[in-house]
Amino acid sequence: MTEPTHDEAHGGGLASRLNWLRAAVLGANDGIVSTAGLVVGVAGATDDRAALLTAGLAGLLAGSMSMAAGEYVSVSTQRDSEKAALALEKRELREQPEAELEELADLLEGRGLSREVAREAAVQLTERDALRAHARVELGIDPDELANPWHAAGASFLAFTVGALLPLLAIVLPSADWRLGVTVGSVLVALAVTGWSSARLGAARPGGAVLRNMAGGALAMGVTYGAGALLGAAGV
Repeated sequence: MTEPTHDEAHGGGLASRLNWLRAAVLGANDGIVSTAGLVVGVAGATDDRAALLTAGLAGLLAGSMSMAAGEYVSVSTQRDSEKAALALEKRELREQPEAELEELADLLEGRGLSREVAREAAVQLTERDALRAHARVELGIDPDELANPWHAAGASFLAFTVGALLPLLAIVLPSADWRLGVTVGSVLVALAVTGWSSARLGAARPGGAVLRNMAGGALAMGVTYGAGALLGAAGV
């Protein structure tokens, strides 16, 4: 008789994957809303397919590059901070090992271990890998999984692009009579999906997130369409 297996993921790896999934959902959501607002606004002023395609592509490229650059800068700063914290911890371990051992024991005791068990665990962890122990327990950093700015930038670029493609294709592929309705309908459906996904990843009830997401997208499209229609009527 075989023993049942337990494949549930634990620890920082699971948290890291969930963070990446949330970032991907939010990036796609940004691509949907910003590009939809742009192309619907242009559609309020003109029904020229070339103008809509040009505006949509410009919005997609500008938005995806902006997201990637912003994420790269942000995560690079985070990585620099993590490396600086690890370097400082390494120096402290070299200069005052006993004080660092006591600090680790105090941290473990604060997590619910008895003083004796905390002290013994701190000794064993220090003997095995002192820097890794302090990085994880004291700093909340996994030295093997430091933030990667290139991965973050690439993921943001891809997520935004995927999201932006939906309103872009929806506005240029149908005929002039159908394109606005198709775009609005497909965007609202997509926003419902991203709202539901973000809520489920955060272990929250999806109803409110879906409604907020759809309402925000509808408002953005309504405002930009109104502005475009006014400019088109004025002959601008």
